[in-house]
Amino acid sequence: MAKILAITNQKGGVGKTTTSVNLAASLEAAKRRVLLIDLDPQGNATMGSGVDKSGLQHTVYQALLGSRSMAEVRILSTSGKFDLIPANRELAGAEIEMVDLPQRETRLKAALQEMESEYEFILIDCPPALNLLTLNGLCAANAVMIPMQCEYYALEGLSDLVNTIKKVRANLNPTLEIEGLLRTMFDPRNILAQQVSDQLQQHFGEKVYRTVIPRNVRLAEAPSFGIPALYHDKLSKGTQAYLALAGEMLNRHYPSIEPGQHDHEQKLEA
Repeated sequence: MAKILAITNQKGGVGKTTTSVNLAASLEAAKRRVLLIDLDPQGNATMGSGVDKSGLQHTVYQALLGSRSMAEVRILSTSGKFDLIPANRELAGAEIEMVDLPQRETRLKAALQEMESEYEFILIDCPPALNLLTLNGLCAANAVMIPMQCEYYALEGLSDLVNTIKKVRANLNPTLEIEGLLRTMFDPRNILAQQVSDQLQQHFGEKVYRTVIPRNVRLAEAPSFGIPALYHDKLSKGTQAYLALAGEMLNRHYPSIEPGQHDHEQKLEA
């Protein structure tokens, strides 16, 4: 059964899409079967995966409305080597159109059932808002990954998101859990960042990934080339961090299978 991760934070610019694309590429590089779903009308994960969103005939929009199956919408990211359910601006209209449809919160979950067994990891890049699209992501997922910057306002936003996850678990998806909190764009020289990081670890404990994603030029450059950072500069600190995150996740879910990845992770932390 696939591990379905909704990668979400209602705050924009915290590294959701960067995490979605680079984690998908890193898990695929570890020989895992990976599907990335772009659930953001901006289509940034689609573009970052090397796909021209303006030239798409079918996207996740049609799958949500039921006019196409997920299998018909799915394409291969040749630059990331993982499967992709793409999105573009057309998706912005889906929220209005889904309001009057039956089971509007669980349409993504229903659409995914036909292909869920084909993958080990399904990553959902959610939009930066707690809207009906994000709700579909949370209902389809069995766990949530929360990328966040270690800054003052991030803690307030995190509280809102955790409350939303609790409501979804209580009313729509009883299996939903927080997989982990990922510290992104981290600058260890910033005292406030260190303080917020410490608060996160005190409050959430093991839910905070040991892997920390640093501020990194190569991570920022890679989307403009339409490729994950892994295939832009494999030796960059950003790439190494996402490989380490994949290793940490695999150790959680397959603890006896990934010693090499774990060694890599420990080396990076040192």
